[in-house]
Amino acid sequence: MARKKREIAEINAGSMADIAFLLLIFFLVTTTMDIDKGLNRLLPPIEEDKPEIQDQIKEKNIFVVVINANNQLLVENEYMEISELRESAMEFIDNNGDGSCMECGGDQSPTSSDNPKKAIISISSDRGTSYDMYVSVTNELMAAYHELRDDLCMRKWGKDYDTIKEEAKDAEDDSEAKDRYKYVQEVYPLLLSEAEPKSVG
Repeated sequence: MARKKREIAEINAGSMADIAFLLLIFFLVTTTMDIDKGLNRLLPPIEEDKPEIQDQIKEKNIFVVVINANNQLLVENEYMEISELRESAMEFIDNNGDGSCMECGGDQSPTSSDNPKKAIISISSDRGTSYDMYVSVTNELMAAYHELRDDLCMRKWGKDYDTIKEEAKDAEDDSEAKDRYKYVQEVYPLLLSEAEPKSVG
């Protein structure tokens, strides 16, 4: 008796290719690509009366902040923790070395800034600095200005700076609210200088 040969079963793979193609199209259509959008940053408003900046800026009127590639902070040639930056910046801005600022309560140190209108904060960063560190540093410096303005508003009008700002926005032209806001801007003008990132180590 002859043995019957067993047939090998075939798998029809034609429809598998169609399914894989459909899945590919599905993933291409539904997948979102992350696109680097940069940093969202609210720039300060354009000031109508720009503070005068002299051609010759005294070295003591520049507060130098450098961030290296390891996210370390060098402020006025000394290492500093980010937690100390705000207080140090406030002391520099509010120093009132020449005694011309009637609203300042600084120590009037002869080695620090003359007055808030001459006090410039210069930020330099390395190309390797992380975004988080850069944003943290700028936040602390902006907070230093905000605290000084807040303190001035509370002393003079018993309101915080944000309230004064909102009142000025809602007010009509030539109103007292706008004058108050303008006064605060004049006492503590925001003078931040940001250099293009480079290799500082």
